[in-house]
Amino acid sequence: MHASSSAVKRTALAHRLDVFQPQTLKDAAAIARLRQASADAVVVAAYGLLLPSQALELCRYGAINIHASVLPRWRGAAPIQRALLAGDPETGVSIMQMDAQLDTGPIFRQRRIPIAADDDCGSLHDKLASVGAETLLEVLDDLEHDRARPMPQAEAGATYARKIDKSETRLQWTRPAAELERAVRAFRPSPGAQARLGEQALKIWRARVIAGSGRPGEVLQQDAGLHIACGTDALAVEELQPAGGRRMSAAEYLRGRSLAQDARFE
Repeated sequence: MHASSSAVKRTALAHRLDVFQPQTLKDAAAIARLRQASADAVVVAAYGLLLPSQALELCRYGAINIHASVLPRWRGAAPIQRALLAGDPETGVSIMQMDAQLDTGPIFRQRRIPIAADDDCGSLHDKLASVGAETLLEVLDDLEHDRARPMPQAEAGATYARKIDKSETRLQWTRPAAELERAVRAFRPSPGAQARLGEQALKIWRARVIAGSGRPGEVLQQDAGLHIACGTDALAVEELQPAGGRRMSAAEYLRGRSLAQDARFE
């Protein structure tokens, strides 16, 4: 495995723009380098860390952040996954003025988009990236022409999108099937929803909610598909991946494989 350049870096180098990648912005030399650039604004996207106060005060327009939620809902590191897990009907992008706290700064502009029934983390990320880029350009134009009027965030309705923990990716079959189906989409394309059938670890990549009942985790059907009982209803697995293997349809996985009558997912 080797490191590869991001799309931003490749584009910058293709246009012969200076690329500066400090290990930390808490270093005085890094701050001095940024100050030397004499930029009007610092634009931050998917940085994942708080900026030190020196970085926030470097430019006359400060630091502008593109955040993938309609703030104050889902402040924090994983707003897209949290919106999907919660079953939110919509999400969006907030362009905000960064302050010393986490995603609490005043808002320049927001754009909302619906979350489609088949959206996963990857598709929603791409939609929000496109909307975010357009909205950022509008805000930068407003700043340049003295039209920008950021509004303070309301504290009512504020939620925190904590970083996804590996333990959360394990499907808990006592939960309703609708929640598990959302988890499958929230963890696609990475890291994948985890499950275990006997001694075999699996990743569940696609599934849908169907009517059904049984002990949570019980395999209800394995002839025309892989149907698994949940706390409420059942999950029809459509695509999965055995550990060390490739992604495949549930029908392909079951072909030539006979599960025990009492087969049950942990």
